[in-house]
Amino acid sequence: MQQAANAKCICYFGGTPEPQLPFLIKATQKILENKKVRICWEWNGTGNKNLVEKAAELSYKTDGIIKFDLKAYDRNLNIVLTGRPNDRTLENFIMISRQFQERRKTLLTATTLLVPGYIDKKEVEKIAKFISDLNNEIPYSLLAFHPDFEMQDIPATSRKLAEECYHTAKKYLKNVNIGNKHLLI
Repeated sequence: MQQAANAKCICYFGGTPEPQLPFLIKATQKILENKKVRICWEWNGTGNKNLVEKAAELSYKTDGIIKFDLKAYDRNLNIVLTGRPNDRTLENFIMISRQFQERRKTLLTATTLLVPGYIDKKEVEKIAKFISDLNNEIPYSLLAFHPDFEMQDIPATSRKLAEECYHTAKKYLKNVNIGNKHLLI
């Protein structure tokens, strides 16, 4: 219990916390009445615009971050990978960028999982252009895919693919990195 009392950040992630946003926003407001902590979110971005805005305000006020998992820029490819269109994801990313990024440059970040056969340098270029059109300083992480669960028939991300995507994204964005490099083959 002592460790929880010393917590400096609360990060909501895992799948996506957006289905629980009404509860999480209320719980977070209660926590912030008694404790100073950073509030961070990692999500797919499809939440209700008004709730996403409230969550972003909590992160903004507490110096937290919001990480969007941008699976794809192409709508149909996003449906193939997730079962859902990405219209609201992109709209919410734009909304947060416009409303909060000017006030604090470190609020918004994005990641893309490099799924071989689906996400390549052309798709990363579309995502990087999209982000850059908003602000070329938004951090962007490219993540290695590992075959698990329902996608065990796809190989892990190759080092070659990760490097191609990295160099493509760097043409548009200042802050690009390759995450979980230990999974690259």
